[in-house]
Amino acid sequence: MGSKQMTEMLKGTLEGIVLAILAGQPAYGYEITARLRDQGFAEIAEGTVYALLVRIEQRGLVDVAKVPSEKGPPRKVYSLNAQGRTELEEFWKTWSFLAERIEQLHRTDAAPQDTATTEAGE
Repeated sequence: MGSKQMTEMLKGTLEGIVLAILAGQPAYGYEITARLRDQGFAEIAEGTVYALLVRIEQRGLVDVAKVPSEKGPPRKVYSLNAQGRTELEEFWKTWSFLAERIEQLHRTDAAPQDTATTEAGE
């Protein structure tokens, strides 16, 4: 499912999704991208994930450890810290709030329209 609408909706939620992935266990950039793909988010570019990791590191939501790599420079492993967990809790509260209301709108919209209305002027 690759669409402009999906990309736009993901922009606002990707940070929360990444925090949720890190709540499971620490990971480095490529692992996070791979986990997102396993979850069905195939359209997310690796560069998008790395830019987001820079932002959440700057905001103090993760702790970063440099772990030696067999090939190349050390890898940065990200783990959720206390501030990140608080942010994730807020994300889930906001998500639940929005999801409930959107579902309510969807149910209302999907309800059969009242076809018994009379036309004006009759």
